[in-house]
Amino acid sequence: MISGMTTTKIAVSLPAGLVEQARHAVAEGRSSSVSAYVARALEEQTKLDDLASLLEEMLAETGGPLTASERKAADRALGR
Repeated sequence: MISGMTTTKIAVSLPAGLVEQARHAVAEGRSSSVSAYVARALEEQTKLDDLASLLEEMLAETGGPLTASERKAADRALGR
């Protein structure tokens, strides 16, 4: 979690399997608490959302997503 961040307590419903994975991460010492584990996951999702927004903005400025032929050319250039 970001140091000095104000926290707010909320209640959420999560799939049991995800809760178990979070508890397992705490038991293994990979997270200090289930709350910290969930907060880190939300931070990562926020970064992904920000990147998706940036990509949409960049595509809008450059004419939109690659066409099929542009994608094929890019794949060839990358050796795929």
